[in-house]
Amino acid sequence: MSDKNAILTVGGEAREYAIMDGSVGPQVIDVRKLYANTGMFTYDPGFTSTASCESGLTYIDGDEGVLLHRGYPIGQLAEQSSFMEVSYLLLNGELPSKQELADFTRTITRHTMVHEQLTTFYRGFRRDAHPMAIMCGVVGALSAFYHDSTDINDPAQRTIASHRLIAKMPTIAAMAYKYSVGQPFVYPRNDLSYTANFLRMTFSVPAEEYEPDPVIVDAMDKIFILHADHEQNASTSTVRLAGSSGANPFACIAAGIACLWGPAHGGANEAALNMLREIGTVDRIPEYIARAKNKDDPFRLMGFGHRVYKNYDPRATVMQKTAKDVLEKLGVNDPVFDVAKELEQIALNDPYFIEKKLYPNVDFYSGVILSAIGFPTEMFTVLFALARTVGWVAQWNEMISDPAQKIGRPRQLYTGPVQRDYVPVADR
Repeated sequence: MSDKNAILTVGGEAREYAIMDGSVGPQVIDVRKLYANTGMFTYDPGFTSTASCESGLTYIDGDEGVLLHRGYPIGQLAEQSSFMEVSYLLLNGELPSKQELADFTRTITRHTMVHEQLTTFYRGFRRDAHPMAIMCGVVGALSAFYHDSTDINDPAQRTIASHRLIAKMPTIAAMAYKYSVGQPFVYPRNDLSYTANFLRMTFSVPAEEYEPDPVIVDAMDKIFILHADHEQNASTSTVRLAGSSGANPFACIAAGIACLWGPAHGGANEAALNMLREIGTVDRIPEYIARAKNKDDPFRLMGFGHRVYKNYDPRATVMQKTAKDVLEKLGVNDPVFDVAKELEQIALNDPYFIEKKLYPNVDFYSGVILSAIGFPTEMFTVLFALARTVGWVAQWNEMISDPAQKIGRPRQLYTGPVQRDYVPVADR
């Protein structure tokens, strides 16, 4: 708590509201008693100036291009850590020892199989169903299969549910892909890493053995790390809001998946890749650059700039190098990737883009990488959900443990009709 208070004068009466300090970042004004004191609410569409909770997980400074998980810069984690280590960090607050990491990895690995009856659940979907639609349904149904980990008041059950969600999400995601292409499900293997296991379950077939390429495994692990958590975004806020009612963890994560499916949230990398395909060839780039600079043209360069980051997206720095490694390793010959490389260089050097801080973001590079690896665009958001599950779970656990947390109940500025009397239909 700060030594200073904010003073708000309403109707000539001044009242003080405490100013609260975080460990880093902007201070907040505690307005919890505002309605009781003044009979008024605050008005903040999109909650762009409202802190909905207290959290020690992730910190973002958009102006400086900073992203920290439990205090560690995202660049250091992506370059030096692993997704399992970052998952442990988000869940437990500290980096694990060698033994703690081994134990945690073993626990997650032993939970990767799903209930066998769940495999029949997929057959209820049409073959052309979007994988995110399947993910919403299957993850929401987990509470019907795992009754022993739905009591949110039991810390042990919360831990089991957290481990199950993180462990089973790659299996569920791979099964959604396999179902959409008409191939048999591939069961997980305990001798592979988290990321290698997912790649094998996605791309292997019974007719031949599949050996995950270390370069591709490393790239996917980095993508998972870079998408693990991103503070109080729309889907994370949805998970917290659903959880505030006491809903079971599987339902809360399903709610997060549903929110992430929105094109303004999780579909950004798909939109970026679609834009590259629309441009088509390098010789057409000047035409689209001119359109992007024209305020009267509805065309927008997708994958450039970010609502939060007013500087270079710190995740994009890692993805830029990873994209080059993957394209070089796979030797991909596709004009779309030539367009991406040229567009990247123009955006990084053109004064217009530099002035407006329209740098390539993580979505620009991740879409290119995932497409090169072989994922169809409809799987992009599924992969986002897979990685973000650990952040959702960590945020949910933090919320459940917060004594100040109450059921979410945003207020409104009502602009509808005032009270009026009902008129019988015959008299209208």
